[in-house]
Amino acid sequence: MSSPIRDFLENHFLHFNAASLVDAARGYETHLQDGGSMLMTLAGAMSTAELGRSLAEMIRQEKVHAICCTGANLEEDLFNLVAHDHYERIPQYRDLTPQDEQSLLDRHLNRVTDTCIPEEEAMRRMERAVLQEWRKADETGARFFPHEFLYRALKSGELEAHYQIDPANSWMLAAAERDLPIFVPGWEDSTLGNIYAARCLEGKVKNVHTVRSGIEYMTSLADWYREAAPKSSVGFFQIGGGIAGDFPICVVPMLHQDLEMTEVPLWGYFAQISDSTTSYGSYSGAVPNEKITWGKLGVETPKFVIESDATIVAPLIFAYLLGW
Repeated sequence: MSSPIRDFLENHFLHFNAASLVDAARGYETHLQDGGSMLMTLAGAMSTAELGRSLAEMIRQEKVHAICCTGANLEEDLFNLVAHDHYERIPQYRDLTPQDEQSLLDRHLNRVTDTCIPEEEAMRRMERAVLQEWRKADETGARFFPHEFLYRALKSGELEAHYQIDPANSWMLAAAERDLPIFVPGWEDSTLGNIYAARCLEGKVKNVHTVRSGIEYMTSLADWYREAAPKSSVGFFQIGGGIAGDFPICVVPMLHQDLEMTEVPLWGYFAQISDSTTSYGSYSGAVPNEKITWGKLGVETPKFVIESDATIVAPLIFAYLLGW
């Protein structure tokens, strides 16, 4: 395969982190060509960074088979979908004074580095749509995962009139179209998670368990992995660190050590994009070989680390794989 971005990377990204990027992309491609599948993890604010512009096509082309992400990444793709025109970018964010930050709060603009998310047009608009789904389920005794409620809101058509970007650039829309498995540990640590807790406290949602929990996400992930891994090697592509990465990779040692299902294969590929330097006690900064001692990866597992900014690296790897 030849393409402008791929050819550029092959010709110029020859050493250090640049070479690691190409190595990881080649390994990803080989893993898929050999019949493997890929779980991708999203930490940080990749959705607000508009990773959907490339990730959506990765999903459509079946180069991503499951996603584990923070609650923020789950919802912020949809915030961008319905409120993009109301976002404000602040290139000189490093120069803001505390008073400048207070002025943004007074205007109901929540800052993520250089990008401000508008509360009313993004968060409250999404709340109105998903609250309908929460209450419907609550009234009938049904229970769904956080991502399933967002899938239902998208599929209802309730939000279509508010789309402000090309729907092709929303990774959540692409995921909903394929009913892609998504796992969201710690969802309560998100804007919609906070809103859900508030609606439970005021009684608009009667049963706090209407939204299924993180432990249930782990059991669901275990079921998915036990079904997928024996059919094809499952790779692990980690963007950032934290709970989005540590939660899903632990499913293998849990199956092996806690359920004694030692026949379940290990992860078949591992790559991480991180700007966390190797340090004492840091999961995000741990080198892949440390994961061998935890039963997450094997000696022979292809392992790659790209120590760089994921907002730069991930789109380049995706473009390499997509032939852009």
